[in-house]
Amino acid sequence: MEDLEEIHKPSEGIRELFKETGALLNGHFVLTSGLHSESYLQCALVLQYPKLAERLGQELASSFKAEHVESVIAPAIGGIIVAHEVARALGIRALFTEREAGAMTLRRGFTVRDGERVLIVEDVVTTGGSTRETIQAAVEAGATVVGAGSIVDRSGGKADVGVRRVSLLSLSVPAYSSDQCPLCKQGLPAVKPGSRKNLKIDPS
Repeated sequence: MEDLEEIHKPSEGIRELFKETGALLNGHFVLTSGLHSESYLQCALVLQYPKLAERLGQELASSFKAEHVESVIAPAIGGIIVAHEVARALGIRALFTEREAGAMTLRRGFTVRDGERVLIVEDVVTTGGSTRETIQAAVEAGATVVGAGSIVDRSGGKADVGVRRVSLLSLSVPAYSSDQCPLCKQGLPAVKPGSRKNLKIDPS
């Protein structure tokens, strides 16, 4: 199996933080996108430490200081802490979207005014699907999306979300559809980690 290949030099120590906190996992995983992978980056294991979360938020925020961002929005649940820390670094508010009837939407009384300049953030980008859905929700609410950011980019820079995107750590991590997954062909059970309930999936 192909090893993780670092595409861009990360901000100093970012990759090491994942290793030290046990957040870089190896096995057989089903990602939020539905793709399968032998590697999984569990940002929650890094973000559980407030000082580390603050540092990552500050580093991500620094890339968007010239954009005059007025609020930060993230998809729940993985992006909530990221949005909070980026917003704190920028001195603005943090909001999050949730799924309602299958679509990302602003709930809990969250609103944006017409033309409000917002930044979309999350923890890990693989295909960019959650970011695109959150961008759509923000635009439909009347906001102007000025960029997108994440702690980790698993796509090696390939994910296109339609706006300028910045990640602190960019990796090329092989991911496969279930019918092309070599781990499934080996008969290895898959685990669905992350914010949703862990499920062991029998490839047979």
